[in-house]
Amino acid sequence: MADADDVTQSAEKDPSDWTTGDEPMTGPQRSYLHTLAREAGEEVPDDITKAQASEMIDRLQSATGRGAS
Repeated sequence: MADADDVTQSAEKDPSDWTTGDEPMTGPQRSYLHTLAREAGEEVPDDITKAQASEMIDRLQSATGRGAS
């Protein structure tokens, strides 16, 4: 039987595989990303996609300590 962490990890899709990953980032992504970027002292490009925003959020969560352990 699979461990709960294994199931969660296998259920997550890589952002580059998202069907809508090439669409512009969503409003909630934009808001959260700007919060994280401000804390990390970084800038957020205005024209990134949903997939790029998700990847940047993951990176900035690690950098700011806001990510899940």
